[in-house]
Amino acid sequence: MEAVPQWRIPEWFSQLDSKHLKALHDYHKILIKFNSSLNLVSPRSLLVADALHFADSIFASQVIWTKGQCRGPLYDFGSGNGFPGIVFAILYPSVQVILIDIDVRKCEFLKTVIHSLDLKNCKVENIQVDKLPERSVKFAVSRGFANISKSILMVRKVFSPDGVYFHMKSEEWPKEVAEIPTALCSYWTPEHVADYKIPVGEIKFAVVKTIRTKKMD
Repeated sequence: MEAVPQWRIPEWFSQLDSKHLKALHDYHKILIKFNSSLNLVSPRSLLVADALHFADSIFASQVIWTKGQCRGPLYDFGSGNGFPGIVFAILYPSVQVILIDIDVRKCEFLKTVIHSLDLKNCKVENIQVDKLPERSVKFAVSRGFANISKSILMVRKVFSPDGVYFHMKSEEWPKEVAEIPTALCSYWTPEHVADYKIPVGEIKFAVVKTIRTKKMD
């Protein structure tokens, strides 16, 4: 018997209103429909995408909104499958979310989701993150994009002074912070924002932010 992807978000996040829950479920259905052709998430993780991708993105979005005080526009670097940018756009419609990816086919997928969910606050740009205009980004997030050192090196010129870059990481995040070269630390200040656990398993996840200093290269 073929395994069916689970959907337990209403059970785990009963505080979300019905409009948010419906949009998240519709997004889940679209992900399932396009996954085999676009390889958006691994086939194994698709079965528990509600936990590994949706719950993870919901928790991180709540952290970025409350403790990170992000009021946008929020760029999602290497968005690809839309996590966490589309989830953030669903939960916080007052914030403009800009999904950035260099894969044309995945950008078309993102546009399909945005259109299907009628997300007025979300748009897609098919561009390399380091090709964005200099000092144009105030807030950004990434999930599975690159390690922290590589990420902040790549985007150092596109952030405005005091810009904030949120990184969704596993419990191994201290190792990544420790590996940031000293030279980069003169341009970025790393800071732990919060830990959280998804509803299955015992692994902790974290949101870490790096703040762009006023010193610009």
